[in-house]
Amino acid sequence: MRVIIVGAGDIGYQIAKFLTYEGVDVVIIDRDGSKLRRITEELDIATIEAEGSDPSAFKEAGADKADLIIAVTNSDETNMIACLLGKAIFNINRKIARIRNPNYFFNKELLSESNLDIDPAINPEFEAAQAVTKLLEHAFASEIIEFEQGEIIIIGIKIPEDSPIKEKKLKSIRTLLPKDFIIGIIERDEDVIIPSGEDILQVGDIVYIPLKKEEIEEVAQSLGVYTEPAKKIMILGGGRIGYYIASKMESQLDIKIIEKDAERCNFLSKRLNKSLILHGDGANKQLLIEENISNMDAYIACSNNDELNIMSSLLAQKLGAKKVISIINRTDYVPLAHNLGIQSVLSPRLITASIILRYVRKEEILSLIAIAENKAEIIEGVVNKTSSLIGQTLKDKIFPKNTILGAIKRDERIIIPKGEDFIKEQDKLIIFTLRDSIKEIEKLLA
Repeated sequence: MRVIIVGAGDIGYQIAKFLTYEGVDVVIIDRDGSKLRRITEELDIATIEAEGSDPSAFKEAGADKADLIIAVTNSDETNMIACLLGKAIFNINRKIARIRNPNYFFNKELLSESNLDIDPAINPEFEAAQAVTKLLEHAFASEIIEFEQGEIIIIGIKIPEDSPIKEKKLKSIRTLLPKDFIIGIIERDEDVIIPSGEDILQVGDIVYIPLKKEEIEEVAQSLGVYTEPAKKIMILGGGRIGYYIASKMESQLDIKIIEKDAERCNFLSKRLNKSLILHGDGANKQLLIEENISNMDAYIACSNNDELNIMSSLLAQKLGAKKVISIINRTDYVPLAHNLGIQSVLSPRLITASIILRYVRKEEILSLIAIAENKAEIIEGVVNKTSSLIGQTLKDKIFPKNTILGAIKRDERIIIPKGEDFIKEQDKLIIFTLRDSIKEIEKLLA
């Protein structure tokens, strides 16, 4: 398989890094030589220093033999032209692009098969807003991932100071809970752990738990982290993310938006019906106090300034906001924000890379989602009729090291597995693993 990536920024880098682990033939095109040098220093892939819309660069990249083009530069126009080149000149079958401008992104005719033929187009701000709205529905979660049309939910939960499971071994936790229960991954500072029964949970750990959708609230209450869905929220930043959140949720929630730019405030006032628009500085402590930050169920920092988002999130947390969500674009700031104690940290760039990777997979892999700053993966795979897993039980230790089976969907049943549970043909498996084990898992499923 040959993949051409146009754009060597954070998103392009994350995608290329994953694909090289998979043994995919990757070529990256970018006009910025310094970005390309970073990639060649860390990854063994070909790079071409050129404009992403240059046909000669595509020819040099072997576009006539490419299976997929992924266009993720900072320019929507460059991304669209790259996809058009791939279609019209080189007949590349699949084209994926990052499209941020809503006038392009929501124009389905422009992106349709008869025109640019981009499938899918991915908007980082829109996807980040979607992730935030899920967190508002389950305010105790730091991350929410859905599988099987939402029948299986992976909940990321940060262990609080008063949690009944802190300082306890995993093997002893099941006795505290009314339901079958598995922790698939522990994210601790910058480390990612695929746990065993002997691992001890610490305050500040983010644990990823597969649950049936109807059991989420009951399990959260048992863990001591449950809170009611958010009703009053404050948003720092009326840019695209803030606008997308408010436009979707203002009919259900009491929303305040703090925006520093007067012209943008006018835009928001005209486009939104119920949200209160405040012209001011979100880093102003007095303003937050006057607007009753302590009564807010959630504070969402989604300005275009990462440093402001981090500092205002810490301030809002200190002033009593029940839930704080910070949007961080620079991927190297994400672990810093976690370590500072911010409850939920989302990166539009990492979300975009993770979504794109769902579309670059082998037949047995239904979806693949990167978590914990892309250090671990959650795989949804189907068991083929020739798979060596068929008839095996979990106690047979059938999976590679650093891998946990989190859930099985069998027909209409959702099974949170125990040691005696066995695997059947056509089972759909939710598997937690580190990146080094992905190839081995693919072989087991095949």
